[in-house]
Amino acid sequence: MAASPRTDLLRASQVAGEASAAAAEVAPKALAEPDLTGAAFFDVDNTVMRGASIFHLARGLASRKFFTLREVGDFAFKQAKFVINGSEDLEDMASATEAGLAFVKGKRVDEVVSLGEEIFDELMTRKLWPGTLALANGHLDRGQRVWLVTATPVELASIIAQRLGLTGALGTVSEIEDGVYTGRLVGAPLHGKAKAEAVRALADREGLDLVRCTAYSDSANDVPMLSVVGRAVAVNPDGALRKHARAVGWEIHDYRRARMNQRYYVPAAVAGAAGLGIGIGLGIGAAQHRAR
Repeated sequence: MAASPRTDLLRASQVAGEASAAAAEVAPKALAEPDLTGAAFFDVDNTVMRGASIFHLARGLASRKFFTLREVGDFAFKQAKFVINGSEDLEDMASATEAGLAFVKGKRVDEVVSLGEEIFDELMTRKLWPGTLALANGHLDRGQRVWLVTATPVELASIIAQRLGLTGALGTVSEIEDGVYTGRLVGAPLHGKAKAEAVRALADREGLDLVRCTAYSDSANDVPMLSVVGRAVAVNPDGALRKHARAVGWEIHDYRRARMNQRYYVPAAVAGAAGLGIGIGLGIGAAQHRAR
């Protein structure tokens, strides 16, 4: 008997979580008085930085003519649809993932990582939320390790963690052969239930007590991850997460309110639409430049 779609999704999420935990590298940062069983887990998009990190990466790669106009449009449209829908349907995730991996298939990992470092410094540093960084540094000051947990490719997630002086990152794991991306994933994107599986797997590996751990996110999609730790915090929450957090008594921090207005805040769904426009615009510009 064929497995049900729900069973397939749960299995793919488990594989993705285990692969992400196995791929996570620990930064060589010594803690003065390490807390060996406590840790913090931070979502990235709209929690640590404004907007979606994958779109900042795509924008930077497009400006470097890293992929074609068609690939830009396909990637941006499918990713935007996936983010806006918030779907955990395997077919939708596979479609978004295929588009997301199209522009790195056949590329060397070290090349993408090098460009990712440039793009972080160029585009992402000014998108960071100081309030969230203060929360992360507070955990480090107390001797706790701090991990990013994101659907962003683990290579980009690791760059962000390194640049911010954090312990490491859990992200979506792509298949690599001989230092080159194959265009396939290991399991599913690290989204929804897969994030919770990654946190559990990392806790087992690192000897963490999840009851003593804290998780932070802006999205109701991350309720599974927020629910596996002893302390959950909603940061810049979307409407659904704010409602859930109030109902169950989770902490809420909204750093958008600390700004003069919200015109600089880019929700994930809007980031998707913006990424589509930016990506197509950059792609058209590159095509016109080549035509000249």
